[in-house]
Amino acid sequence: MALRTAGSVLVVFLWSVTVVLGQKDWGVTYTKKSICALKGSTVKLSCSYTYPRGRVTTTFWFTKNDAEGNPVRLSDDPDYKRRVKYSWDKKKGHTLTIRDLRESDSATYKFRFITDQTGGKYTGDPGVTLSLTGLLVKVIPAGKRRTLTCSTTCTLTDNPTPTNIWYKNRQPVKKDSSSMYSISSEDADSYSCTVKGREDLRSPAVCEYSTIVQYTTWQVSCSYFINHYRTKSLFCSLSILL
Repeated sequence: MALRTAGSVLVVFLWSVTVVLGQKDWGVTYTKKSICALKGSTVKLSCSYTYPRGRVTTTFWFTKNDAEGNPVRLSDDPDYKRRVKYSWDKKKGHTLTIRDLRESDSATYKFRFITDQTGGKYTGDPGVTLSLTGLLVKVIPAGKRRTLTCSTTCTLTDNPTPTNIWYKNRQPVKKDSSSMYSISSEDADSYSCTVKGREDLRSPAVCEYSTIVQYTTWQVSCSYFINHYRTKSLFCSLSILL
């Protein structure tokens, strides 16, 4: 407002300012933008959000939209039934917990909130990318030895350098170990591995047959052949001696 005096006349000028609330007034901040977790385990996704005014009436997480283009809440998604839990506190923000992770859970998770203001809806992009992996034993030949490696397809977010436990014929043989385990090339046992603390999530067993053993009884000859990466199986070739 400005005042000017012209003789005995007082002239008053008034300005009105309109404030436009843009996208910068809205926001969702995710604690982590990408997560790698083991199949069968539990994962937590968390975030916080900001908005210009009003009161938040609805909050939820989602991965897909329905036929009309509306986000489908995970709590209403049959694929996540009884496996998701939603919580909030001042320190950790809004947290989504998913139990018993499955391969199909690999997706991008987004947080959405709605306020009591007209048009007051916001979805946090780009969301959190969740990748699922299992444990796999790889066999690397090294002369008269074999190096077994307990591997994953991505680095575990909550446990990037895990402590492994190795099993020989289903019995634990090496605890508090690294991801590598050396065995003899003549070893014909089965091996599997797991991550310490999640012994229930064990890799498939791998049988390593590195030699050919032949024997003959009467008129039957049987051979055990080299058999890398076979799981709980043994192949035998039979031939009749004439």
